Amino acid sequence: MHGANRTGRPFTGDYAGVLLYETLHRFGFGSQAVAIAAGDSLVLKGCRITNAVKCLPPENKPLPAEIRECNGFLRAELEGLATGTAILALGTVAHQAVLRAFDQRIADFPFRHGTSHDIKGGRVRLFDSYHCSRYNTNTKRLTTEMFHEVFAAIRKYTDRLAAAG
Repeated sequence: MHGANRTGRPFTGDYAGVLLYETLHRFGFGSQAVAIAAGDSLVLKGCRITNAVKCLPPENKPLPAEIRECNGFLRAELEGLATGTAILALGTVAHQAVLRAFDQRIADFPFRHGTSHDIKGGRVRLFDSYHCSRYNTNTKRLTTEMFHEVFAAIRKYTDRLAAAG
C-alpha cells in the first residue's frame, strides 16, 4: 500500500499529490500546501477530489472494463453538482470518464491540455490538464507553470461566476 491507498486521501503520499496540493493551496482551494493523510488539518475550499476508478489497478493503469465498472460511482458523485461547477480532469482517462458520466459523446469533446469544454448544455465546465504524475513532470510534458495556468483559468471562471451570482 502506498499513496492514497495508504493515506486514505486521493493524491496524498505520492509525487502527484505534492504538485496538486501545493497548487490547490496557491489558488485558494486548499487551506495548506501539504497533505499527509485523510486526518490531517487540510480543508478543501470550494472543491473536492475524486477518482475515475475506485480500485487499485495494477501498475496504476486502469483497464477499460475497470473504468466502465466504476463510472456509475462517478456519475452519482457528479449528479449533485451545482450549475456552473468547474471540473478538472487530470488526464485522458479522467476526461473520458467525466464525459461518460454525463452521457456525452467523447468525440465531441477532445482532450487537450489547457482547454475547457462546456458540457451538459453549459451546466458544467470541464477543464483538461495532463495528469500531475512524476512521469509527466519529469519528462516536462507537464510543467508546474502549465499546471498553474490551468488552475488560473479555473479560478478566473469560478471568480467570474461568483461575481455574477
